[in-house]
Amino acid sequence: MAGSLSEIKAKIISTEKTSKITSAMRMVSSAKLVKSEQAARDFQSYASKIRQITTDLLKSDLTTGSDNPMLASRPVKKTGYIVITSDKGLVGGYNSKILKAIMEMIVEYHANGDYEIISIGSVGSDFFKARGMNVAFELRGLADQPSFEQVRKIISQSVGMFVNEIFDELYVCYNHHVNSLTSQVRVQQMLPISDLVADEAAEEGVTGFELEPNRHDILDQLLPQFTESLIYGAIIDAKTAEHAAGMTAMQTATDNAKHVINDLTIQYNRARQAAITQEITEIVAGANALE
Repeated sequence: MAGSLSEIKAKIISTEKTSKITSAMRMVSSAKLVKSEQAARDFQSYASKIRQITTDLLKSDLTTGSDNPMLASRPVKKTGYIVITSDKGLVGGYNSKILKAIMEMIVEYHANGDYEIISIGSVGSDFFKARGMNVAFELRGLADQPSFEQVRKIISQSVGMFVNEIFDELYVCYNHHVNSLTSQVRVQQMLPISDLVADEAAEEGVTGFELEPNRHDILDQLLPQFTESLIYGAIIDAKTAEHAAGMTAMQTATDNAKHVINDLTIQYNRARQAAITQEITEIVAGANALE
């Protein structure tokens, strides 16, 4: 019984240490989430402005049609997917949701292998490579609060592959942050640009301004930057969802550890009481034997 008591006590101590670790990790994820949510809000201000400028410049093209390669649809021979996962585990079902979604799309639409994957995150990269899938580029070790400079190269490469017709459409696949408890898998088309509408443009647009250089040259520079900003926004959104998932997972682990500690404490008290009762019984039996 003594051995049993010591084993239970050791389990309680071990679980308490685990609980402290998961609680600390939850607080770290919570702090990262606050910073990431602020970064997402700051980016939205920038994104709305660049979208407005782009729409104003494209007002006539959106009405009559455009031959700009960033806007024009072409026959789809190959599709590109930017897939955003985490670099580490301990984030609940964050990675499994997005990987399941991308696998379902590839099985349904790309049985002939007519796709390219640009992988952001070690979990996704290892997953795709283990299955011999088409990974064109990968980015590992993304910061908790990624700057545009850190992701500029892989974003530019993705846009360049579309412009060079290596693939004919580009989607970004990631977990969209809804709140600290919820995220949604989102598959968003980035290229060709298709979600701009003329009605969003200011009534006077930019026709009242003298543009230098001409409008077409400006658009040739602006449209890739606009697309790159959208991809960067998706990365920030995905990172926010990752921190929320990590916080929730660590809170669940902490709660489970507390339940285990409670159960072990009850088990320990019962075993201890049984040991005391047995000792008393043995003492009484020995005293009776001496009478």
